[in-house]
Amino acid sequence: MNILITSVALLYGLIFGSFFNVVGLRVPTQSLFDQNRSYCDTCERTLTWKELVPVWSFIIQRGRCKSCSQSISPLYPIMELATGLLFALTYYLTGFSSDLILGLLLIALIIPVTVSDIAHRRIPNRLLLFFGPLFIIYRIIYPLTPFWDSFLGAGFAFLLVFMIILISKGGMGVGDLKYYTLFGFIFGFSHFLLLFFLSTLYGALYGVVMMKVKKVGRKTKIPFGPFIGLAALTVFYFGDALIQWYLNLFM
Repeated sequence: MNILITSVALLYGLIFGSFFNVVGLRVPTQSLFDQNRSYCDTCERTLTWKELVPVWSFIIQRGRCKSCSQSISPLYPIMELATGLLFALTYYLTGFSSDLILGLLLIALIIPVTVSDIAHRRIPNRLLLFFGPLFIIYRIIYPLTPFWDSFLGAGFAFLLVFMIILISKGGMGVGDLKYYTLFGFIFGFSHFLLLFFLSTLYGALYGVVMMKVKKVGRKTKIPFGPFIGLAALTVFYFGDALIQWYLNLFM
């Protein structure tokens, strides 16, 4: 039964991943509701259902629009597959619990923000304003222990990233500040410290790899939202274990 439900979660994740892609690409351009149905971004032809099957349609069409032959961004199938796997992993690790709700909310926020930041270099206020109240309601129903840890985490996150923005003179954006602050509220102080460390680590590793592969410079700007989101998911799934490992190792 557990395998069956996990498989269903995977399928639902693939479907929602397709929608999250659209949200992430169109919210920054305020074109989310321009058309009722999905369309090709190049020729603007309305897509048929056969062209909207998550991952599979991309493979069958060899990554191109059937009408204009324009290349389709691999971001679509990557994010669809990632969402499906994350849905399945979340259910597998949490079962039907309050953590399942939190995990799905996190995925629903992180995937479109990641798409938006990669495609448009923006973390949309509209997404943060939409999900912010949902996470506040969640923390009212399922508070951290102690309850004020959420406020401590949010306050520390805001001050830390704000100081980094001032010192680096644009090394991070206001979108990153808001994104971090929301995660500080969700996870609390100690888990936010882990999240911040991991996001910095992921970003640094990516930068090193890109300098080796593409020979990009140190001053090349890269979207940081994906690394913040990846760190948030790492903390959600493995945060308690990582903190306990650290305490056992150094304390």
